[in-house]
Amino acid sequence: MPHTATSTAASRTGGQILVQQLIVHGVQQLFCVPGESYLAVLDALHDANIAVTVCRQEGGAAMMAEAQGKLTGRPGICFVTRGPGVTNASAGIHIAHQDSTPLIVFVGQVARGALGREAFQELDYGAVFGTMAKWVVQIDDARRVPELVSRAFHVATSGRPGPVVVALPEDMLTDAVQVADALPYSVPETYPGAPALQALAARLQAAERPVVIVGGSRWSDQAVRDMQAFASAWRLPVYCSFRRQMLFPASHASYAGDLGLGVNPQLLARIRASDLVLVLGGRLSEIPSQGYELFDIPVPAQPLVHVHADADELGRLYRPVQAIHATPQAMAAALASLRPAAEPRWIAHTEA
Repeated sequence: MPHTATSTAASRTGGQILVQQLIVHGVQQLFCVPGESYLAVLDALHDANIAVTVCRQEGGAAMMAEAQGKLTGRPGICFVTRGPGVTNASAGIHIAHQDSTPLIVFVGQVARGALGREAFQELDYGAVFGTMAKWVVQIDDARRVPELVSRAFHVATSGRPGPVVVALPEDMLTDAVQVADALPYSVPETYPGAPALQALAARLQAAERPVVIVGGSRWSDQAVRDMQAFASAWRLPVYCSFRRQMLFPASHASYAGDLGLGVNPQLLARIRASDLVLVLGGRLSEIPSQGYELFDIPVPAQPLVHVHADADELGRLYRPVQAIHATPQAMAAALASLRPAAEPRWIAHTEA
């Protein structure tokens, strides 16, 4: 049956409405350090079917939520208290930003009547996290909780995923209002067009020393399997980007290594000598690019095909010979059915 909005007949507190939105959006676990600034949420969580993992320090809570977001593709959920609580969590927020991880950090805030008066542990979250988070919002009206929480899930997961910080004034959480729940969030997939796939197949068929680098977010178990099928059919060497070893198994015949810290110089030499680089999902940031020295900026010496879920990332740093706007899941599914017209010429290169 199609989802229908919850009746607005009964009043609920802002805290109760917020917890119900987490349930609507499929949250099964969250990480927190309890604080007095969001007691109304903690009260509402008492009877909710959500596993609450209480942590000893906010940095640990944020990093646990970030790890869950990275591994599942669904936003990791973290609750921390205001001021020192959320600044402790900043390391996890920064990691989520740089690693393109979906993460939502809910943080308590002083009462609305005290805002701007430098109340105890008050922070301007937009100023503090504006360059670190993908979006920062403060919910000042309990009636807007469904709307803004739904938007937080959308922003955290769409395009290039990232962290969202949601501030919760403590008196807003105790307001009793009537409002309907939002619909569950969904993440749209962007699929590659047939001409783009044909052009990529032609480039691969003409290459002699191609390499593939997988990275980024928005992968699934099926996408990882699809990538293995593509690599097997084309006998392609596949490298994992920094902190993305889970995207391609080291036991696979096409596994070539990971582009992290202390990379074998021979591995880097093979990438530099390649005549086609297919980057799928990642950004080629500082560490996988070896301090931005593995590929020339803005035009790499190696012909680059860049596939990314966020169109703004295509050509942002490196100018590709072919840019494909597609999510990793959609692209991997398309590649899994792509077959070479003739036996690849680089088999010995892969086996080496």
